Amino acid sequence: MWKKKITAALLGFSLLLPVPALASVQKDGVHITIMHTNDMHARVQSTDDGGKTIGIDWLAGAIGKQKAADEDTLALDAGDTFHGLPLINLNRGSDMALLMNRAGYDAMTPGNHDFNFGMQRLRELSQMLEFPVLSANLYDKGSQTCIFAPYKSFTFHGVKVAVVGLTTPETAYKTNPNNVAAVTFANPLVVARKLLPKLRADHDVVIGLMHMGVDKSSASISERIAKEVPGFDVIIDGHSHTTLPQGLKVGKTLICQTGYYGHDLGKVELVVKDHKVRKVQGMLLDWQGVEKLAAKPSDGVAQTLSEIKTRVDKEMQEVVAESPRELTSERDIVRKQESELGNLAADAIRHVAGADIAFINGGNLRSNLPKGKVTKGDILAIFPFANTVKKVELDGRTILAVLEHSVEYLPADFGGFQDVSGLTFELDPAAAPGRRVSNVQVQGKHLLLDKKYSVAVNDFMAAGGDNFTMVRDAKLLGIYGDLEDVFMEYLHTNGLKGIEIGRIHLSNTKS
Repeated sequence: MWKKKITAALLGFSLLLPVPALASVQKDGVHITIMHTNDMHARVQSTDDGGKTIGIDWLAGAIGKQKAADEDTLALDAGDTFHGLPLINLNRGSDMALLMNRAGYDAMTPGNHDFNFGMQRLRELSQMLEFPVLSANLYDKGSQTCIFAPYKSFTFHGVKVAVVGLTTPETAYKTNPNNVAAVTFANPLVVARKLLPKLRADHDVVIGLMHMGVDKSSASISERIAKEVPGFDVIIDGHSHTTLPQGLKVGKTLICQTGYYGHDLGKVELVVKDHKVRKVQGMLLDWQGVEKLAAKPSDGVAQTLSEIKTRVDKEMQEVVAESPRELTSERDIVRKQESELGNLAADAIRHVAGADIAFINGGNLRSNLPKGKVTKGDILAIFPFANTVKKVELDGRTILAVLEHSVEYLPADFGGFQDVSGLTFELDPAAAPGRRVSNVQVQGKHLLLDKKYSVAVNDFMAAGGDNFTMVRDAKLLGIYGDLEDVFMEYLHTNGLKGIEIGRIHLSNTKS
């Protein structure tokens, strides 16, 4: 009997304790938290990107801890997630879907690189997820209906929240255009203008989950959407790899982005009272911040990650070549200026195709070539896109147009910046776009505008990727296998012979 009395007393006492689910309801209103990521590019291990990546097991630990403390929490991802490194690429994104499910995400929007395995594969990946993929401006080209749900509604203690997905129209050429041949990317401004009044009528908070970016070289950017379409309280953004420590305030909208490769975890706190947003505050949690919040990584995600790594490592450890020095793939180099890694790749595809010229875009180079033993995994990390090598026929006039488009956006970085083989030219970055290239020589002879040349490219560029539309309808002269295999064989046979900088000469112009 005395045990029953004690049990009853303890039960009565427990009912007086604060209920965790109500932690967000305070005197100043309902507190809602958004935990967010973007542009992870399959960087899921804390050893990725030179140890700068936090790791999805720790991100999951932080998300889980936040949700346990306050259920009025959303975990959102702004895209470029399913593709990037061999650990995830080998299974064509399905392991990333598994990890995200276990990490507790509530919604995501697709980025351009989430289409790298093709639209059909992205549909399959979306069906593996336990949360929705959202995109209000991605339509099936035939039916003109949304492929994914345009938005999802959540309710937190009487507060209605809408999360709206929008995907950059640049996807049409910032993945292989063949991957998205059956879909259309509608103008996000037009779509948002039509959708926002409807959502504002029956929601207290509207969150834009976008893969748009704030890069000025892009036509559609989140900053412009915030200016021209009032009604977003928060935009969780991606695409431009921009680090916004407290977010970017545009009118009444706070744009938030974490940078890239999982270096930080974003956190946004909103306070809503009487159905109106009273406060919005953004911040980034670095490794130490995540560790402080999480205390430890998620055991379930860490175990899943370990199992994936064990399986993949067996295949990736095969040594395929050696390199006497490291070659960088740093974004600010390969997308702005000639690089040795780009020269090596261009030489490799020109050699296998027996072409006069070769082009390789800086956005194709995704990891460093290490010094010493080079494994299959290293090569696949450099070339994660499963590209093939093609040889096409272009006249000199088109080749000049390719070069001008390559350097059009300098000094901004551009994934379509081309390294070259079999060709040299002079570059004046201070000149007007379209007039920056001169003295083009093909194997020591001046480029002839009406002459036909054979040109080796990857299939991304051959399909008009990075808006190289002048190449899209070129006559196909041959297909020469997977880019990573071509590069692997060339490196094994030729090493780093003749790849030194010197193919693009800067003109001596006054600033």
